[in-house]
Amino acid sequence: MGRVELLSYAIPAFAVLMLVEWIAYRRDPDRAQTSGSVRDTASNVVTFTLGRLTKPLLQYVLPFSAVVGAAAITPLHLSPRSWWVWLLGLVVTDLCYYWAHRADHRVRLMWTAHSVHHSSQYFNLSTAIRLSWLHPVASLLRGLAWVPAALLGFPAWMIFLLQGIGLLYQFPIHTQRVRTLPRPIEFVFNTPSHHRVHHGSNQPYIDKNYGGILIIWDRLFGSFAAETEPVRYGLTKNIGTDNPLKVNYHELAALIRDVRGASTWRGRLGYVFGPPGWTEHAEPPSERVEGPVSERVEVPVPVQVTERVGQLTA
Repeated sequence: MGRVELLSYAIPAFAVLMLVEWIAYRRDPDRAQTSGSVRDTASNVVTFTLGRLTKPLLQYVLPFSAVVGAAAITPLHLSPRSWWVWLLGLVVTDLCYYWAHRADHRVRLMWTAHSVHHSSQYFNLSTAIRLSWLHPVASLLRGLAWVPAALLGFPAWMIFLLQGIGLLYQFPIHTQRVRTLPRPIEFVFNTPSHHRVHHGSNQPYIDKNYGGILIIWDRLFGSFAAETEPVRYGLTKNIGTDNPLKVNYHELAALIRDVRGASTWRGRLGYVFGPPGWTEHAEPPSERVEGPVSERVEVPVPVQVTERVGQLTA
């Protein structure tokens, strides 16, 4: 059973939990205005549904998987009959996810797909299913992050299944209803508090907490931030629409505009493979703003910039 099939079986549970959360928020006047909106939730659900419908097309366009190829050529083969292989596989694939997720936020081509997930200005369970669809090039690049797991000898089907388990784990942590968990859990695992930070578009939260199941990767690689102040959700420059088509392709359209407007090959490549917010021309010293590149897009400099750029962190 692959990642897509596993998520399909979980859809009824997702629907029930989203309904329960929505009812709970409606009964809490203090949180009802900030927890979500009907239009935003509907956009999340439609975006997810269209994504499920287009998955077969994406699989047809990209029949070759780098993970499958790596698993076929590696001389190493780990047996799924051993329990420790599953445990090790969960840790290894989660580490692969960390680097894939980090790249989602630091490579603009990949951000064109991942920005969909961060474009909601609310944070609830329906935000978890606000996922991109039909971004084949970004998906192909992202899949390379799991090639090391295949080369280590984990079967390709196990890697895909563990990917699905990691995505299932992340669904319930998209909530404001749970504040913090016991300290040992908060130290090792990704939690609602850590993931709220990840979805923040205000400092000190931009580009933080990329972990999937484990938050220890962020602690090890310097991308961890604790929840210390209110979180502002969304992008640093929000898109102002709930149209699923625009939600999915607003950043890709901005990337294409920037590439077409670039005057050099360095500029064209930079807009594609540089971090979100990268510009072809540096700001004049008097207008330069210290801080993450994601925040500099709001500085009025005489160059063409992308419409977001939101949270460079998933």
